[in-house]
Amino acid sequence: MAQRINPQSLLQLRIELKHTDPLIWRTVLVPDTLTLVQLHTVIQETMGWLGGHLHEFEIGGMRYGTVDPQWDHDPPLIDERRKRLVNVLGPAKRFLYLYDFGDHWLHQIILEHRLPLRTAQRYAMCLAGENACPPEDVGGVPGFYEFLEAIADPAHEEHDSMLEWCGGSYHPQNLDIDLINTNLKRNKGLRIMFIGNSSI
Repeated sequence: MAQRINPQSLLQLRIELKHTDPLIWRTVLVPDTLTLVQLHTVIQETMGWLGGHLHEFEIGGMRYGTVDPQWDHDPPLIDERRKRLVNVLGPAKRFLYLYDFGDHWLHQIILEHRLPLRTAQRYAMCLAGENACPPEDVGGVPGFYEFLEAIADPAHEEHDSMLEWCGGSYHPQNLDIDLINTNLKRNKGLRIMFIGNSSI
């Protein structure tokens, strides 16, 4: 049985969706026991992605993600499931997370602070952020800004179709941090962070 360890500190991470203007970003607190697969879940929940696409991390020149033996990864992809962020990050302060290889949503993640553990904060928590996540499958950053232009102009030829496609409304500045934190607490994949994690 793997040794169970409890978090010793909290990591304050800033997640930025690159090439967006105004910048779409979040600041989160996570336990130092966080694995990369848990961090993937935190990013999905806090940014607002739906998880329907592949992803990978690039940390210190190495690539981590979900290994598929039927997919030729060059250079090889390291299985993220049993890798703790603090171990693979080493002294580095920045790394990359790519979501959806087609739309290419590239995130920069910055380790801002390492903070003392507080009993009431042994889990992932979103502290701050700005602007709504783009809709899935909108066509990357260029498609996102074309989408925003279309829904902002009732005279645009794609205004009605784009609104219908996104469910009737989209507000680029909307962000509900309370809802994000509720979803983080309810996510089954993150529940282990309330009580510690396996030693990796």
